[in-house]
Amino acid sequence: MKKYINLFLICLMVAAPAMASDINPMFGQGNKNGIAIYAAQGTGPGTLFKMVDPFLWEFEPMTFAMLQYSQPIDIFRLPSRMNFNVMQNFGYGHDRGLSFFAVGVSWDVALVNWRGFYIGLGLGPYMRDSRDRYVTSRLVFGERVFIGKNLGNDWHLEIFTQHFSNGDFTDINRGFNFTGLAISYNF
Repeated sequence: MKKYINLFLICLMVAAPAMASDINPMFGQGNKNGIAIYAAQGTGPGTLFKMVDPFLWEFEPMTFAMLQYSQPIDIFRLPSRMNFNVMQNFGYGHDRGLSFFAVGVSWDVALVNWRGFYIGLGLGPYMRDSRDRYVTSRLVFGERVFIGKNLGNDWHLEIFTQHFSNGDFTDINRGFNFTGLAISYNF
């Protein structure tokens, strides 16, 4: 874990001069709205730290699809976005009971912006329509780590990993981890 933190800090120091741009890298020049579609594969239950270590992933019979509407904002002078999310998790096979629908809000911050690439973190609460054996509360928190690439001024592609859990508010909190792709159109 220490090597990941060191690598992240080195990337941040190298890219820090590129952060001075007035253009939000997640939106492009002059865009004030964004629509994104996310698709992800389940990478197993577990802690928040499991989501960023691919060697710990256990691919599970779960996928999710999410539609996101975003607007650009600044958080501590860093380019950010405020999101409204609607998602559906599909559990299949023996994990069919893990399916849920959720609605939430989230905030993403681009920490690194370099030559059309950006790296960021996100956080937000989500309300689910059911409880299950992984998390016994309807309220969950979603944490996201993403790497994005500008495909032009209006289109962006992201690779992300996301974790959902309830912060140990209930006794059962195994959490959900996902990894996938997102494409966004900004206007």
